[in-house]
Amino acid sequence: MKHGKFVLAALLGLALGAGALAQRTFITIGSGSTTGLYFPTAVGIAKIINDADIGVRANGRSTGGSVFNAGAIQSGELQMTLIQNDIAFYCYTGTVVEACKNNPATKLRGIATLYPEPVHILARADSGIRSVADFKGKRVYVGDVGSGVEQNAKQILEAYGLTFDDLGQQVRGRAGQAVQLLQDGRLDAMFYTVGIGSAAIQQAALTTDIEVLALDLDTINKLKEQYPFYAQVIIPGGVYQGIDVSVPTVTVKATLAASADLPEDVVYRITKLLFQEKLEEFYNIQNPNLREFFTLEKALDGMPIPLHPGAVRFYQEVGIPVPERLLPPEE
Repeated sequence: MKHGKFVLAALLGLALGAGALAQRTFITIGSGSTTGLYFPTAVGIAKIINDADIGVRANGRSTGGSVFNAGAIQSGELQMTLIQNDIAFYCYTGTVVEACKNNPATKLRGIATLYPEPVHILARADSGIRSVADFKGKRVYVGDVGSGVEQNAKQILEAYGLTFDDLGQQVRGRAGQAVQLLQDGRLDAMFYTVGIGSAAIQQAALTTDIEVLALDLDTINKLKEQYPFYAQVIIPGGVYQGIDVSVPTVTVKATLAASADLPEDVVYRITKLLFQEKLEEFYNIQNPNLREFFTLEKALDGMPIPLHPGAVRFYQEVGIPVPERLLPPEE
């Protein structure tokens, strides 16, 4: 009889274990190039989630960037992602970005805006380039296909009356590869939308005489008027070796987003974990902009899309007002 009870208990334990396993949620977090700041941020977030053992297994994945990430959320290839707030809006609404016009990312839901991402415009000092207006006929990196950088480059060139076709060579691929080409003299200039203090740019500045190009005030105002998610920002002098002058440019915001298909309780647990229970670990992710700029009180500043219900639940719980425009649509 005791043997029968033992077998029954063992079988019950196996059944409960199988049930718990079945309830575990697996998520892939999209990022960008391995040399940018999205990738270590996604990997760091995944580690915090996995270490907490909250019934969710996560992994960070390198991708082509924001436009790709929006499409991958829609297709179910990604469940969470880092994404520029301007691209999140364009892809959610099916506007501006060609890849999203016929396939809007209606499943995209916000969790938080994290930090500013200035558009860095770099040029070799020996290229003869002093302004974006000098890019005609030059070899210029314009971002990977399907990246937010690509859209920012297109919009800034247009503000100067230029298109990709005016460039001597449009260079695409991963941003880290572009930095190497700039160092090797096989590239004259490049656009790179990334948080201040990018390791790739720091590395380039250590070995190559480069300039960070300023945008003039009229161009900044023109861009802000046409694309409301741009804001003016200053890249401080001294951040990159040999660049001692502060440089005005435009910035967007790095945003953490999720799929509407993720259950409310899963996103609530993740949001609470990152921004309350393990906030110090979140700040210790290998991205100095998180500690420098992220606060719970500013987590909805510049949020371009409706929030995930799980994020709404967390913000209401901690007393952060959620504007009506950010409430998720009724399914």
